[in-house]
Amino acid sequence: MGLKNTNQQKYLLSKIATGNGHGEDSPYFDGWKAFDSNPFHFNENPHGVIQMGLAENQLCFDLIQKWIMNNPEASICTPEGLNDFRDIAIFQDYHGLREFREAVAKFMAKGRGDRVRFEADRIVMSGGATGAHEMIAFCLADPGEAFLVPTPYYPGFDRDLRWRTGVQLLPVVCESSNNFKVTRKALEAAYERARENNITVKGLLITNPSNPLGTVLDKETLRNIVSFINEKNIHLISDEIYAATVFSQPNFISISEIIEEEITCNRDLIHIVYSLSKDMGFPGFRVGIVYSYNDAVVHCSRKMSSFGLVSSQTQHLIASMLSDDVFVDRLIAESAGRLEKRHGVFTRGLASVGIDCLNSNAGLFVWMDLRRLLKEQTFEAEMKLWRVIIDEVKLNVSPGSSFHCSEPGWFRVCFANMDDNTMDVALTRIRTFVNKVRVPSKRQCWERSNNLRLSFSSRRDDILMAQCLLSPHSPIHSPLVRART
Repeated sequence: MGLKNTNQQKYLLSKIATGNGHGEDSPYFDGWKAFDSNPFHFNENPHGVIQMGLAENQLCFDLIQKWIMNNPEASICTPEGLNDFRDIAIFQDYHGLREFREAVAKFMAKGRGDRVRFEADRIVMSGGATGAHEMIAFCLADPGEAFLVPTPYYPGFDRDLRWRTGVQLLPVVCESSNNFKVTRKALEAAYERARENNITVKGLLITNPSNPLGTVLDKETLRNIVSFINEKNIHLISDEIYAATVFSQPNFISISEIIEEEITCNRDLIHIVYSLSKDMGFPGFRVGIVYSYNDAVVHCSRKMSSFGLVSSQTQHLIASMLSDDVFVDRLIAESAGRLEKRHGVFTRGLASVGIDCLNSNAGLFVWMDLRRLLKEQTFEAEMKLWRVIIDEVKLNVSPGSSFHCSEPGWFRVCFANMDDNTMDVALTRIRTFVNKVRVPSKRQCWERSNNLRLSFSSRRDDILMAQCLLSPHSPIHSPLVRART
């Protein structure tokens, strides 16, 4: 069946269908396509692209699988759980199972050290954090209005909050000179720029712990943020989906803890987005949460949740699993330990070839600074280096420009979505690449031409990725990287 011409398609379809609001033509997604067309496999395709653009937590699946084996009644699709099949399989309203909401509220508290409590009646479910962000955007802003977002920030926000809502995202420019700290000065500057352009600011979106930095916001910064949104009378959306991935000091501080201290804070302005995709490693379960202190937002978002409910079968399993306190406590502690170990192995491997890391203690990635490997300090040079890393080094990492970073040369690299053997291969490829670049020559080897080929110990019949570079799909959490020349 032949495709109709583009003009006819635009006439027949909506602006959303024919537009580019999804953002699939950004470098964030491009690396994913390179991986999909030539995926690494330790035995079957050892020269393929290694996926380091996926912020996925696979380090504790053995514990989860063991729990499932020991608790077969938690699933309605087993002989032990069959008695609950009918009650779970029939229609459930969009409030969600009571036991599910209670278990999630309890788990959220554990991920914050039990320093705060969450009410089950304020838990609104959605299809992953993607659906939760869109839902809160629909509730808080009209098309054309805007949210401020500190940079660098997760590229998926451009899709999640903007694509179908018509809401704008305006950058709050943060810089490496202070480790990308969110300052009151930067917030005020972004707010004033919006006013000068006659854009109504409805809120501020923060990620804590940060994606892609892997850092946590300190109490002073959080207090300044709360003070700022109260003075401007705008909303605060706190994305806390990495809350339980903190593996060393300083501790994670939730915005919920701050408003417990700030008596003058208008709680109607505070909203939390959460999911089980990162802390539990369950992105496929599509469990997203909106937790709002605003009754009207809870009421509205609950009605909207009917467009993206979590399967009642999933709710049933999650409720049983998260209600097991012994298991949950062990999982959180073990996950932190394994993340810390993997983070240490990876950053030490980078350091062995002169690549430093931003000092981070959370998340599933590092923020890597390759500025010294750039031919010149431009985003064009960043993209050239990134293409070499994708095409020749065969690693799917994401350039900082796809995270709206204000400075070229930064990359996000994910480390928790692979086994130890694959990690060793990735580090070997990085070392080989950096050592090649450091070979004395009139020009750095990757600068010589667009036809550069690095000679690894692997075969030379590497599949060219030129066709994949048409679509940017790589999420990169990288450590601060400085390669010594």
